[in-house]
This record gives sequence, structure tokens and C-alpha cells, in this order.
Amino acid sequence: MSQTVEPPRFSDKFQAELGDLFRWRRDVRRFRPDPVDAERLEHLIQTASLAPSVGYSQPWRFVVVQDPALRQKVRLNFEESNQAALSSYEGEQAQRYATLKLSGLDQAPVHLAVFCDCSTTTGHQLGRQTMPEMLEYSVVLACHTLWLAARACGIGVGWVSILDPKRLSLDLAVANEWKLVAYLCIGYPEEEHVDPELARYQWEQFQPAEVIVK
Repeated sequence: MSQTVEPPRFSDKFQAELGDLFRWRRDVRRFRPDPVDAERLEHLIQTASLAPSVGYSQPWRFVVVQDPALRQKVRLNFEESNQAALSSYEGEQAQRYATLKLSGLDQAPVHLAVFCDCSTTTGHQLGRQTMPEMLEYSVVLACHTLWLAARACGIGVGWVSILDPKRLSLDLAVANEWKLVAYLCIGYPEEEHVDPELARYQWEQFQPAEVIVK
């Protein structure tokens, strides 16, 4: 049986730096070619596995995509999906969309596909009877944990969502029960900005959270 221990006491300095980490998390779209050390990547993935999960199900499954042929399939998937997305916009918004830089797939040294194992029996369905989507939310938390851990050591992460998930799953030949949650590009940023790129390019602006008290 585990023993009760005193929790860590985080200093004001640490709390301020943690706030900086949240602000500097940023979705990275351009990377330097410098490789990410294999041990560092393994550490980031293991850190991601410390994320909370519904019923302690730990449903995340990580696939490091290194094979050039597979990466090319991902690139073609993106190009077709991106063209379809562009066609859904008109006028000035279409022009802005076309100028957005989405070059992480070409530049990032690490490609990491993150799946949810929807068939896992770990956790014995606890917490999923009424909200089965909590399984996927747990994987999102793992992605965010990895993201913050990467940013803390100067590594950037970009989340590529302009992809056909079923096609990607087939190309990577993963289990049918695995559902794609994230395709992450990981590497050292080419440039640093505290503001989101989509705000910088006037795609959208920050909106403070609305709080309703009842």
C-alpha cells in the first residue's frame, strides 16, 4: 500500500514560469532540421503517459512515423485535404487561408501519430458508461502533456488536423480499433512568437473565456 507523502511546494517563481510556459506553448508550423535526440523523444512520450485518463484507462497509443514512403503518403493526404479545405472558403478568407504556412510535415524531424485504443479493457469501463468520449479526451490530455513537456525544453509541437484520419490509419496499418486523435510534428522551432500565428495573420483573435455563474 502506498504511503501518504507531502505534496511539493511550488515557489512563486515556478508558478510565474509555468504561466510563461502556457503562453509560449504555441502551435509550431516551421521547424529547424536539427534532429531530436531519441532519448529525449522517449522521455516526452513517457511524460505524456503521466496524463490523467478516465478510469485510469491509459488509452493512448503512439506511432513514430519515420519511413520516407509513409511520410510521403501523409504528405499527399494533407495536400488533398488542404485543397478541399481551401475550396470551402471564399473571397478574402480564402486568400488568407492560402497564405498560411503549414510546412511542418516537410521540416519537422519527428512525426508522431497519436491514437486512442477504443477497444481497451484497461480501467474496466469506469467513467465511460454515460460519456464514452472521455476515452478520446484522455488522449487529448496526453497530447497536451507532451506538448508542454516539449516546450519546457525548447522543442516545439505542431498539431496537423488537415488530414483524412481513416486514410492515415490505413496507411499506417494500425489496429481497426485505434482512432486517430492527433498527428504531431515535433522539432526545434525556426522562430519564436508568444502570440498564436493565426492571430498574427489575422485569421482569428483571442477571446477571453466567458464564465457563467448559476
